[in-house]
Amino acid sequence: MSTELRRVGWIGTGVMGASMARHVLDAGHTLVVHTRTPARAAPLLEAGATWADTPASAADGADVVVSIVGYPDDVRATHLGPSGTLAADRLPRFLVDMTTSRPSLAAEIQAAARAKGVGAIDAPVSGGDVGARNATLSIMVGGDEADVDAVRPLLARLGGNVVRQGGPGAGQHTKMVNQILIASGMMGVCEGLLYAAAAGLDPSTVIASVGAGAAGSWSINHLGPRMIGRDFEPGFSVEHFLKDLGIALDEAARLGLALPGLALARQFYEAVRAQGHGRKGTQALLLALERLNGIG
Repeated sequence: MSTELRRVGWIGTGVMGASMARHVLDAGHTLVVHTRTPARAAPLLEAGATWADTPASAADGADVVVSIVGYPDDVRATHLGPSGTLAADRLPRFLVDMTTSRPSLAAEIQAAARAKGVGAIDAPVSGGDVGARNATLSIMVGGDEADVDAVRPLLARLGGNVVRQGGPGAGQHTKMVNQILIASGMMGVCEGLLYAAAAGLDPSTVIASVGAGAAGSWSINHLGPRMIGRDFEPGFSVEHFLKDLGIALDEAARLGLALPGLALARQFYEAVRAQGHGRKGTQALLLALERLNGIG
C-alpha cells in the first residue's frame, strides 16, 4: 500500500464507483465515503469504510479525495460548493475527479484547488461496470505532471492503463474522443446484429467471427452478448451517455468542428430515452432500432 496516500475520501458509489471504492479499501487504504444515496454505501461501510455527511467531511484531512458522480453540476457542488471538498477544515492534498465532465470545469477546479495549495487532476475512465469490477479501467488523466505522478499509484489500483494526456482538462477532452468513438460504433453494433438476425444467422456465432477480426470492438464483444440475451441493465446508462454526447457536441462546436455521425447517434439515443429506456444501459439502443424496423 502507498504510505503517501493512506487516507482516501471517496464521493459517489454508483454502478462504477462502488466497485472502484472497494478496490481502494481492499488495498488497505483508510476510506471515508460520501454519496447522495447513503444506502448505496452500505456494503463499503460494512467492509470497514467510514461515512461522511458531506464532501467537505470526506475531504477533511484526506491525502486524496476521489469523486465519480453524475453530472457537471454535481461535480461543481462536490468540489466548489459550500459543503464541497475545498471547504474542508483540513484541506486534502489532492483532488481526483473521475466523472466524465466538462474540460473547462476541470480547469476551473484545478485553479481553485491550486489557489489553496491543493493538487487537482481530471481522470475520467472507460470500461463500464465490468472494468470497474475487474480494476481494468482505462484512465485518461489531465493535470500537472507532478500531481499526476503523486496519485498514479492509487489510480493503478483501479485500472491497468493510466495515461496522462496533458494539463487540466486534457483527460476530459480525451474522454470526449472515447465517447465519440463509442457513439457511432454502437450504431454499427446494433445494425450489424439486426442484419444477422434478419439473415437467419446465429448472432452469437457471428460475434465469434467478427469480434475477432477487423470489426472487433469492446462494444460488440461485451455488449453484443448482452443484447442477444436481452439484458439491457446498465453498465453505463443512456441518461449519462446522453450527458457525455451533449458535452462532446458543445466542445466540438467550440472547436469549430462538424461531427454529423456524433449528432446522429445522439438523436437515436434521445429516441431511446423518449421510449422510456433512459436508465437502461447504452446497449438499449438496439430497442430503438428494433422499433424503427417494426421488430418486437
